[in-house]
Amino acid sequence: MLQQTTVATVTPYYRRWLRRFRTMRRLAAAPLSDVLKAWQGLGYYQRARNVHKAARIFCDRFRCRIPDDPAALAEVPGFGPYTVGAVLSIAYGRRMPIIDANVRRVIARFLAMKKARGGEADETIEKFLYGALPARSVGDFNQALMELGALVCRQEGPLCPRCPLKKRCRARRRGLQDVIPGTTVRRIVPIEAVAAVIERGGSILLQQRGPKGLLAGLWEFPGGKVEKGETPLRALRRELREELCVSTREARPILTVRHAYTRFRVRLHVYRCGVRPLPKADRTHRWVAKDRLRDYPVPSATARIIEKLK
Repeated sequence: MLQQTTVATVTPYYRRWLRRFRTMRRLAAAPLSDVLKAWQGLGYYQRARNVHKAARIFCDRFRCRIPDDPAALAEVPGFGPYTVGAVLSIAYGRRMPIIDANVRRVIARFLAMKKARGGEADETIEKFLYGALPARSVGDFNQALMELGALVCRQEGPLCPRCPLKKRCRARRRGLQDVIPGTTVRRIVPIEAVAAVIERGGSILLQQRGPKGLLAGLWEFPGGKVEKGETPLRALRRELREELCVSTREARPILTVRHAYTRFRVRLHVYRCGVRPLPKADRTHRWVAKDRLRDYPVPSATARIIEKLK
């Protein structure tokens, strides 16, 4: 949960998660839809799918225990070098480093590395950490190093006078703490999209996204991207024709939702629509009573629409 997400955001989700899935066996036995619903709002839903897959693997192969074996863990979905190092050092005291963005920044400044990313830089940081790891309490050491980066050796405005490594930090001695590591400029792509609220009696149509890609497996209102040269209304009519094989009889705008993802900034135009013929329910399309909409795992933008409808 803490990958790409802050502690303050994660804490209430983590507590609710443990109340709902008290044991690994209970998590492994839960339907994926329940897992995604419990994760709703944290984003990066592939993490939730990997947690679910991992629980099933551990229960099938290791009697619902996490093995103390780096090779075995590396074969489990979601267990890359960071997660393997975190689990084995914290849970089992294995002499393995944890290299996250905070640790990378601390070591890059400590060694005054000109380049803090890439294969050669990763090898340098990993080699240094293996040499620095204590013989005991490795988990405490790793967590302290991450906290040092998060609270003291910050990306902007590092608090060097408070740092326990200040006398040996090469970047500080050379006055480079504010330029190491260099910042990465991330290009945010703006996207216009449309969504249709289609009603039948007291129910509203939801459709499920495919099993791969962004927000895979979640439920949402029919719709899609506005293509270049299209108006939102034209895009809506096209999307409903392509996705549901229906024609749009009426479309009334009801709200606009703005939402940001890691690399995208979406403006979602929402319409209340009348269509012919009414779509039939199938494996990926369901007519859902209004008071049951919140039972489905949905993207954050869809959740905001549901709140508006309520």
